[in-house]
Amino acid sequence: MNDDIYSAYMEAGALAKRFREEAAAMVVPGASILELVDTIEQAILDEGAGIAFPLNISINEDAAHDTAGPGDERLFAEGDVVKVDLGVHIDGYVADTAQTVDLGDNALLVEASREALNAAIAMVRPGVTSGELGTVIQHEIEARGFRPVANLTGHGLSQYYLHGDPMIPNVAMAGGAVFEEGMVFAVEPFASSGTGVVSDGTRTLIYSQTANRGVRLASAKRVMNQIRDRRSLPFSRRWLTGDKIDLALSTLKRSGVVRGYPVLHDIPGSLVSQAEHTLIVTEDGCVATTL
Repeated sequence: MNDDIYSAYMEAGALAKRFREEAAAMVVPGASILELVDTIEQAILDEGAGIAFPLNISINEDAAHDTAGPGDERLFAEGDVVKVDLGVHIDGYVADTAQTVDLGDNALLVEASREALNAAIAMVRPGVTSGELGTVIQHEIEARGFRPVANLTGHGLSQYYLHGDPMIPNVAMAGGAVFEEGMVFAVEPFASSGTGVVSDGTRTLIYSQTANRGVRLASAKRVMNQIRDRRSLPFSRRWLTGDKIDLALSTLKRSGVVRGYPVLHDIPGSLVSQAEHTLIVTEDGCVATTL
């Protein structure tokens, strides 16, 4: 961590906070999910920043990895619990942040993930372990009558790399990574009225490149050219242009060149909330870049 890197993280964090709040303000009954996502992603680019990952808009039992698809006609509805999960990068240094917008009567569920995050942030300093954060996150969520989502975690961040060490659990565990000054990671508690375990859904709209090898299919080559500058950061199916895109993505997945991120959901009828900030560990605590 040097001054230039720190400044990049802080600039990304300030932008991510602003655009997260702008996106959240657009979540109203009857509004278009596609219009929201297109508007906010374009605003990030207009600011001269990079989109760290497609804007995630996950609703009700869907916890993560949902976004608008091409020609998406879905609208927000009364009663929805909407997770707005947004990432901005400056020169590859990422700010990852999320909040939940409640269009129903679920204030306690939203409070559960938010206060779990606040309690975790208050604990972060050198010498504390990631397992200790999981303990306090689980306590805050369960104290409000909900379950933490056990198989989703916070994650380390580095240049052009979104999910690395340390892993930050949302449930109690012994040990874990010991925090050191200069570490950067996102803490993201999820609270659920369901089982507290998410599984893959049938819809996949977000992908990332995992290898760089030659492909023969012309449409696959076109996709490779379009995602080259992502440097492994996730991209949206919606961003790709040309014909036979789904065939190209299927081919690239079979070849191990890209991986898909299916929408993750708890059981039907359940509701999930999320809160997230990006943290930099300092000498005596931490800075929340997106707060």
